[in-house]
Amino acid sequence: MKTRILLFALLFTGVVSYAQQDAQFSQYMYNTINVNPAYAGSRGALSIFALHRTQWVGLDGAPVTNAVSMNTPLNGSNLGLGVSVINDRIGPTTENTISADLSYTVLTSETFKLSFGVKATANLFDLNVNRLNPVDDDPSLHDFNNKFTPNIGAGIYYHSDKAYVGFSVPNFIETNRYDDNEVAIFKEKINYYLIAGYVFDLSNFAKFKPALLTKMIEGAPLQVDISGNFMFNEKFVVGIAYRWSAAMSAMVGFQATEGLYIGYGYDLETTNLDNYNSGSHEIFLRYELFSNKNKITTPRFF
Repeated sequence: MKTRILLFALLFTGVVSYAQQDAQFSQYMYNTINVNPAYAGSRGALSIFALHRTQWVGLDGAPVTNAVSMNTPLNGSNLGLGVSVINDRIGPTTENTISADLSYTVLTSETFKLSFGVKATANLFDLNVNRLNPVDDDPSLHDFNNKFTPNIGAGIYYHSDKAYVGFSVPNFIETNRYDDNEVAIFKEKINYYLIAGYVFDLSNFAKFKPALLTKMIEGAPLQVDISGNFMFNEKFVVGIAYRWSAAMSAMVGFQATEGLYIGYGYDLETTNLDNYNSGSHEIFLRYELFSNKNKITTPRFF
């Protein structure tokens, strides 16, 4: 009961203060399509991605996220297409987000490309007040079933085979997820994302990629994710990440076949919340289909 009370105190305190509300991913570098629509088609293959994240294990009502996405270049054009679905459950709330992405890429030099992207999103929000287990009935609390809100977003992505930098705003429209007597207590604010990374060739068998993700939102502290990943023999990946004033992460990955990549991440809180949970787990699969024309000789590291 103690952990349940703590979770909902944190949840609604964050909601009122407009805290980060997008689904949290530690291995965002493999799931870029969800934060930047310009990424669609940039890998030069049909890329299918699935992720499961269980956050704050042991804490009642803690976030559980499932994400599935697909993106691909459209042959014979500079266009890329992507679709994604995210199911995010936190305590009494469930959000299902369905997005479609369209990108357009231009060649800026022999090695770099610049992509522009737009995103259209449909959000379905559920609130089940029975999961709150209130001591006394509160007539002001009521269920919401599949409350629909649309949104639009955009992004830019400058990239080569070794480096990338991108800026995006996935949601331009501020929307109220839940209104209590016409006062919004769950309001989605505009989120700004800045991502960057570079791949260093350490030897014929080893590569190192530092990466950065910064999330900015009005009324909330700046969130910065810094990571460093090593790739060995084009197959094995190990790395660590630090979410500023929030968590440390360890990550491993394996290129099982030419098209199949498997990854796992573990987060350990660096805040007082660490006293109430045993960490967060994240696992994902990525499968890619390459044509003879766009077949790559070495795996892309992002």
